[in-house]
Parts: sequence; structure tokens; C-alpha cells
Amino acid sequence: MAETEDQTVVIKKYANRRLYNTAKSSYVTLDDLAVMVRAGDDFIVKDAKSGEDITRSVLAQIIFEEESKGQNLLPVKFLRQLIGLYGDSLEGFVPGYLEASMESFAENQEKMREQITSMIGANPMMANMEDLARGNMEWMENAVKMFSPFAAMQPQAKSEPESTKNEELSALKKQLAEMQEQISKLADKG
Repeated sequence: MAETEDQTVVIKKYANRRLYNTAKSSYVTLDDLAVMVRAGDDFIVKDAKSGEDITRSVLAQIIFEEESKGQNLLPVKFLRQLIGLYGDSLEGFVPGYLEASMESFAENQEKMREQITSMIGANPMMANMEDLARGNMEWMENAVKMFSPFAAMQPQAKSEPESTKNEELSALKKQLAEMQEQISKLADKG
């Protein structure tokens, strides 16, 4: 079988720099491996010829690729400090410290997401956004009618049919849901 006992997927890297997922019997890219990392899938990368574990260098390559695409998560000062730690007498403590720091950050990140979600849900302004949007639509319609040069000559229109109001309400609800999704995405990035 292509996986180890603990369900770790083995990725083989060939001399031509192609990566092969032995669990799925298919070639993958660095982007595919990044997706696997984000999904929480565990994998190791082995050199196909020597069998050497090269996971660390491939993960570093993924980070380099993300940084070169403009996803600047690593500040220059941090990178300089990290490079400065190579060869330092405390070099052995750095990996454990960084791992513990990232675990703590991940826990705090989840708590922050929950707090933002609860703040949005508890915020009366967000809860009343639908009423506000409806009121704004009515105000806008009245303003357009008022400034229309032929408004005085046109007979008074009957109120909008219920189906039109429901369609507008549905459209506003959709816009509100999209805004809330954007806020959630922004909170996730924060």
C-alpha cells in the first residue's frame, strides 16, 4: 500500500522535479500539496531515487512560491532573524519554540473567528441591515419619482405587487449574505 500505518500519504519526487502522489497514483504540483496542507492531510515527500525524506525542503519551496505570488506572511525582519539563528548556540530550541508558537496562534485564530462571528450576530446594526436596505430602496424610489420631469403627469401607480417586493427582499437578503461572507473571509485572513 502507498500509505503508512498512520495514513500519511507518500509523495515521491523524481529527478525531473515531478511529484507523484502514491495514494492516488497521480502526479501533483506544489499547489496541490499546499491544498493538502490546508485540508490537514498528512504527507511526506521522499526522493524517488534515494528514499531520503525531503518534506522540509518541499514545504519550504511551497512557502517560497506563496511568498513570490504576493502572499507576504513572513516579514523581512522575521526572515532575517530566522536566518541569524542558524548556527547559533540556541539553534536546537528554535524548531520547538516556533512549533509551539504556531499552535498557540492557531488556537487564538479560531477563538478570534468565533468572537467576530458572535459580534456580527449580536450586532443590532447587522441584524437590522435588511430593514435599513428596504428603507433605502423606498427612499431612492421616492426620490427618483420626485425628480422625474414627467412624474406629475403620470397617474399614480398602484403599489408594487407582492411578488416584486419579495424578489427585491430576496435580492437584498442575498446581498447581505454575501457581505457577511466577505466579512468572515476578512476575519479569517486577520
